[in-house]
Amino acid sequence: MAQHVFHLKAHWPGGRNDTGSIETKNLKTIVSIPPEMDGPGIGTNPDEMLLGAAATCYIITFAAIMERSKIKKIDLTMESEGIVDVTNGVITYKKIIHRPIVTIKHDVPKNISTLLQKLAIKAEHSCMISRALKGNVEVEAILTIKTQ
Repeated sequence: MAQHVFHLKAHWPGGRNDTGSIETKNLKTIVSIPPEMDGPGIGTNPDEMLLGAAATCYIITFAAIMERSKIKKIDLTMESEGIVDVTNGVITYKKIIHRPIVTIKHDVPKNISTLLQKLAIKAEHSCMISRALKGNVEVEAILTIKTQ
């Protein structure tokens, strides 16, 4: 069994509405509470980072699954949305919605649409971040297929 260890350094010198920083091997950025939660909105925030982790994991997994299935795509783009609920002062990350857009050649078989829909769902279930969130945050993928 292989294990991979990732490291992050965090620094937070002030109080709630100040800024801090995080640094990993390939990322260094300022962090703060977002303005939606009455913070300064400087740099990124945990909500965006969780969404970013889920989105990048999903799109990479989807691309890999399409490649293994021998689907030749022209392009793959995606927009994702994170929904955070605040009820009685309790902040809960409720749902992540991925909206991948796969562009394929116009002369591919018609059944490719059904296969892509299945693969989009498989990617959602296969992504390690989606699996880590399972039971806590609902993750959904809504696929759009374009032809060129």
